[in-house]
Amino acid sequence: MRNCVLFFVILTGLAASAWGQAAQPAAPAPQAADTQTTAPKATAAAATPASDTQEEIEPRAFPRFNFNVGGGQGIGRGAVGGFVGNTPFGVAGAGVNFSKMFGVSAEYMFYNLSMRQSVRNSQSLPQGTGSLQSVSLNGILRLPYHAGRWGFYGIFGVGYYRRSMTSSSKTITPGSLCQPAWVWWDIYCVGSPEVTPPLSDQSLASFTKDAGGYNFGGGATFRLNHWHNSKMYFEYRFHKAYSSDVQSVVWPLTIGLRW
Repeated sequence: MRNCVLFFVILTGLAASAWGQAAQPAAPAPQAADTQTTAPKATAAAATPASDTQEEIEPRAFPRFNFNVGGGQGIGRGAVGGFVGNTPFGVAGAGVNFSKMFGVSAEYMFYNLSMRQSVRNSQSLPQGTGSLQSVSLNGILRLPYHAGRWGFYGIFGVGYYRRSMTSSSKTITPGSLCQPAWVWWDIYCVGSPEVTPPLSDQSLASFTKDAGGYNFGGGATFRLNHWHNSKMYFEYRFHKAYSSDVQSVVWPLTIGLRW
């Protein structure tokens, strides 16, 4: 749970060459004796496929792979906002570009879910800490125009989310007055006022909940001069995990590097 891993983020043409060849003066007509000597060379050159020659000379117009690493402040919504508030997070990803405009990226996010101190004190949660970790597969759509060094993109994807919580071991006896944050430990309450069901003792220790979810957002990149293909990026994302107890909704605001 404390393993915060921050990992893993030219088009050149042949016009100048063609122009240079066109500008060269025409070579004098070869002597009859020279024709036999040079003919095999011309035949060999003609036998070379034009496409192979072009692939050897023309560089790729975009990087084949993409990487990103960053972090920032996460804004909690719903239960996350009420129990945790705004907390730091980290993210890293790697993927493949299919064109200058479109690519995919597999991304890992670690989002801190340490409880507010006021929530810990009022809801009997000593040392209430936790995390939301996700692994997502995302599509990246880059806009085809730039504003100087600035570029813009949208991102969207689906993922697997794991919410893990822990607290000092505390036994909840049946009929105890319930607290809202206990739902993250899978403790449900009944009645009014709400109390724990009169079944058996329950424990507030460590508890994990897995869920599927999705994310979407957008960002801006600023091209740097010092690292090839690297850009500083600023990004907003919306993440929602459909946990069976309460949905986990966070808005990560990220600054980092893409390359």
